Amino acid sequence: MKQCGIVLAMVVTILPITVEAQTVRVDTTHPVNTFRPLHALGTTVDRVPSNATDTFFRPDQLEQVLSAGWGVVSYRQNTDLFVQAWHWNPKGTWSDPSGKGYFTGDSNPTEIIRHSYGYSLPHRGFTRNGGTEFDGFSRLDDGDLTTYWKSNPYLTSAFTGEDDALHPQWIVVDLGKKQDVNAIRIAWADPYAVSFELQYWTGDGDAMDEPVSGEWKQFPSGAVSDGRGGTVTLQVTSSPVTTKFVRVVMTRSSNTCDTNGGADRRNCVGYAIREVYVGRKDGQSGFKDLLQHSADQKQSLTYCSSVDPWHELSDLYVAPDRMESGDQPGFDLFFTSGITRSLPAIVPVAMLYSTPEDSAAQMAYLKKRGYPVSYVEMGEEADGQYMLPEDYGALYLQFAAAIHKVDPGFKLGGPAFQGVTEDIKAWPDSQGRTSWFSRFLAYLKTHGRLADFTFMSFEHYPYDGCETPWKNLYEEPQLLTHIMQVWRDDGLPAGIPLLDTETNAHGGEASVEIFGALWLADTFAGFLTAGGQSTHYYHALPYSPPHPACPNSWGTYHMFMTDRNYQIRQRTSQFFAAEFLTGEWVKPGDEEHTLFAGSSDLKDADGHVLVTAYAVKRPDGQWSLLLINKDHDKPHSVRVLFDDGKDPSRGFSGPVTMLTFGKAQYQWHPVRRDGHADPDGPPVKSTVSGGREAVYTLPPASMNVLRGEIER
Repeated sequence: MKQCGIVLAMVVTILPITVEAQTVRVDTTHPVNTFRPLHALGTTVDRVPSNATDTFFRPDQLEQVLSAGWGVVSYRQNTDLFVQAWHWNPKGTWSDPSGKGYFTGDSNPTEIIRHSYGYSLPHRGFTRNGGTEFDGFSRLDDGDLTTYWKSNPYLTSAFTGEDDALHPQWIVVDLGKKQDVNAIRIAWADPYAVSFELQYWTGDGDAMDEPVSGEWKQFPSGAVSDGRGGTVTLQVTSSPVTTKFVRVVMTRSSNTCDTNGGADRRNCVGYAIREVYVGRKDGQSGFKDLLQHSADQKQSLTYCSSVDPWHELSDLYVAPDRMESGDQPGFDLFFTSGITRSLPAIVPVAMLYSTPEDSAAQMAYLKKRGYPVSYVEMGEEADGQYMLPEDYGALYLQFAAAIHKVDPGFKLGGPAFQGVTEDIKAWPDSQGRTSWFSRFLAYLKTHGRLADFTFMSFEHYPYDGCETPWKNLYEEPQLLTHIMQVWRDDGLPAGIPLLDTETNAHGGEASVEIFGALWLADTFAGFLTAGGQSTHYYHALPYSPPHPACPNSWGTYHMFMTDRNYQIRQRTSQFFAAEFLTGEWVKPGDEEHTLFAGSSDLKDADGHVLVTAYAVKRPDGQWSLLLINKDHDKPHSVRVLFDDGKDPSRGFSGPVTMLTFGKAQYQWHPVRRDGHADPDGPPVKSTVSGGREAVYTLPPASMNVLRGEIER
């Protein structure tokens, strides 16, 4: 592996004017943003295998991570994705002293928190969702009548102060394909639903992932207002209905206590179901169930509105070499290791499967330690957990109130959406509104609490599937800037900043190829050009797993490949891209930079822009122009003109520093765990002559920086 650095070459003069060149124009009449690199160009720390943490946080390993130049760290909260309770502090108290119930971490700093883990929730109602796609199972159809799903007690009137009908809880059963249904059997636990509706899905779209592609309709005999619990078989229609999805919507609870007793009122609110069955009933053969009941991922898929965060000590889920059973690096390790550079970090609270008391204790702990926190992210990927916006809003207000009792100055926000490129939709509410984010904002406004929402966070993962064709590169940064505008159109006030708290290109091979480097540069610069405040690369720590769905090399989403002991052995393309942005495009450090819009007229036959441009005025007085040539096969020659409103044709003056990183400097060879690059950098550095007639050649598939002064 080559040593990291810059290859120097002295290149002179201007190319002959006979070269056919396109024009890159920079509008210097008004800036589009100002930013400080260490606060705007950040990274992330997420959950890692439990046997890898100590290696990742070794000083020699962190030194390599920090050399990429990223600034503020966004700490990711992974246990929400896997329907687990997070013990951010292993030391704490249980609501039931026998070691079960609702856990609250100790807010008093005593022992150093180096590791923290997740606890699988025993009342889970998901087979899988947008976070837990391969692990765990639902208790709704696990074939065991001693287990049960239970909804989150914090979404009941006892905690929201609102009628339970305003936060209906639901379960959905996926039959796998359209089938004839006329009966539903429910084995209720306590508390059971007194009032509920049985519904079926119409339309060809997916009820969960395409919520506006169809409609829920009540079965002809699907309304129940006098439920009494127990096991009931309900014939919901005389003539079978053909459907793929069935939903149970619960609006009034018995408020009877579950198997954990009445000492804690949280045991006695909400809804609980031991097992659900969907099928057909006739007079001769009785009830025929269509579901697969098993305690694994082979069961029929079920989904739910929420999950009770009740759990016990035996639910601890720790196993080596896996993320879902891994280590959320302890807060003390995180803040003292050096990875944060002593900058204020973005920290999460595990809102979806936790309690307000625990979140307040966590923030009290960080405050007592004196750790700098810039923002508090409220839960993670609620949309991927299929939580409705009003339910997320109800939890948000309870958790916000608890956290602000610790310190009214904590800046809270979210919802940390999954990586999407269009507005997130939800099933229509009573007013027919389907925009998830718009409805969440409306909930805060209705309750007079919009002031508790100080930033909007989202993740950006623009591509699906295992293959990422080169043409996808042309879609950025438009995909990112479009979704940022969508959030504004949904009603996000202009004064609330946008934070992309987790981002990368793809889970397939493309991320470690030169594609990943060009995508990173284009997206990070594009985000700032669109007015974003900070964007955060996923992932700082070199966890290099096999993607569960893609036969990729084990460097995906990361700047490094590791050996079998999780030690860094080689840099990937995105390391070089990070170093290029943070060390060459901008002036390293924390001084303010001014960003200006650039544009080019270079397009291919299909109208794709082949060269994108981003110009900054650096605090050292130099102009630095990032130019990305997305043409995989051809170099392109460009002239660069700066327009100040008076003279539209000013160029660079004097000597211009040019840096290039592209496929000539880096080529990836996929071999799963042993994937490697050869050549593997570094960028090439040269000096060229400026002038308004100067022509600069951009190699194929390359990112380039031109840096110097401009003509006066």
